[in-house]
Order: sequence, then structure tokens, then C-alpha cells
Amino acid sequence: MFKANRLALALAAATLSTAAFAAPAGTLATVNGVAIPAAKADLFVKEVTARGQQKDTPELRAQIKDELIKNEVVYQEALKKATDKNPEVLTQLEMLKQRVIIGAYVSNYVKANPITDSELRKEYDKIKANFAGKEYKARHILVATEAEANAVIADLKKGKKFDELAQAKSLDKGSAAKGGDLGWANPNSFVKEFGGALAALPKGKTSDPVKTQFGFHVIKLDDVREAKGPSFEEVKAELAQQMQGKQVQEMVEALVKKAKVE
Repeated sequence: MFKANRLALALAAATLSTAAFAAPAGTLATVNGVAIPAAKADLFVKEVTARGQQKDTPELRAQIKDELIKNEVVYQEALKKATDKNPEVLTQLEMLKQRVIIGAYVSNYVKANPITDSELRKEYDKIKANFAGKEYKARHILVATEAEANAVIADLKKGKKFDELAQAKSLDKGSAAKGGDLGWANPNSFVKEFGGALAALPKGKTSDPVKTQFGFHVIKLDDVREAKGPSFEEVKAELAQQMQGKQVQEMVEALVKKAKVE
């Protein structure tokens, strides 16, 4: 009878002990009596998955839990050594706090002031004018001297193929590997001398030596077409990002103007 009573008391004591030290709801773990909120793990998971590095899995959460426990252990030890009282640490903490709060404020501002589709369309129509004109599909062979350029032209007149000469002789190794092909481009995207010579070439013809800061070019114009530029859908995301950045910049400038700075 006595033994049974002792066992019952021991079980009761164990139950009371467990209840007393059980982690609060929403707690990931406790370290030396200090609770680590599960919300910390949720935030870590959100950040990692947002970057596309990993998916939210039990394995990821186990890794994060382990890392948070390690962090808490070291953090507690650092507090024992009064590391948090170091003036430089206090300054860094204040700066970090400021960055986090500013980031949250800007994020909330962007959410509250979204760029509308009509605004995006209006901006797209403005820049679409820059897409007008012609695009040229050209090839070139870059050499160091005018004499070398003239030798290339002589080889072409003898019937040698442009792409083979480009691969063998061009100093522009990027285009040389493609037979000198520069793809479709606006002449304004090249240096002035090259762009001017390209725009003046009849389709299918090869230029005389063209001197630029890079050397001497032999240019062949393969084709010409009307420039069409990217569609609205193709640039929509990038355009929205640019306009949001400008909007935030203007908001900051307005706040600075209202501020009393001495």
C-alpha cells in the first residue's frame, strides 16, 4: 500500500513538473528557460523561400530550429559578458533597427500606393517612341591595322567566306565564334564611326575599312527591318519596379524638404 502511494505521488509530481516547465504555446524551444518564439522560425522560412533557395519542408524547419537554438545559446553567453553594453555594438543595433523599420515603412508605402496598369501603359507609350526606326543585322571582322582590313576585303573578293575569316582573324572573340555575327541592333548602340558606317551600307554589301577606338572593322550588312521593341507585357514588371523606385525616391525627397535639418 505504501509503495503504491509513493508511486502515485511520484507520478503526480512528474505531471506537475512537466506542466510547470512546458513551453508556452507558439514556442519553438526553450534554452535555459528562455523561450524561442515559433514566429522566428516562420520568418526565417519566409525569407529563405522568398529567395527561391529552398522550399518549406520539415527538413528546412529542423535546420532552422537547430540554428535558432545555437544562436540563443551564444546570445545568452554574450549577454553574460555584457557585449550588448559595448558602445559600438549599441550603435550597430540602432542602425540595424533603423534599417528594418525603414524597410517596413517603404514596403507598406509601396503596398498602399501601387502603380496602376493605366500608369504603366502611359509610361510604356512614352518610351515606345524610342523603339521606332530600323534594326540592322550585321557581321564584322575586327583587326589591328588598315592593311589587315584590306587583306580581309581582298580575301572576300577572292570568294572566301566571311564567317570563316571572322573565326580565323577577328580580334572580337565574342562575335568571331559566331562568324562575326552581331545580331539585330540599332546603329546607335555602337560607337559613332561603326554605327554610321553600318547605317550607310546597302543590304548585302561589305564596307571599306572602318576605324574606331578598337581597331579596323570590315562590316557586312545581312538584313534590315523595322524595329518593333519589346511588348508591354515583356517590360511591365521591370517598368513597375522602376516607377515604384522613382515614387519612393520622390516620397523621401518630400519628407526631407519638410524636415527641419540643422
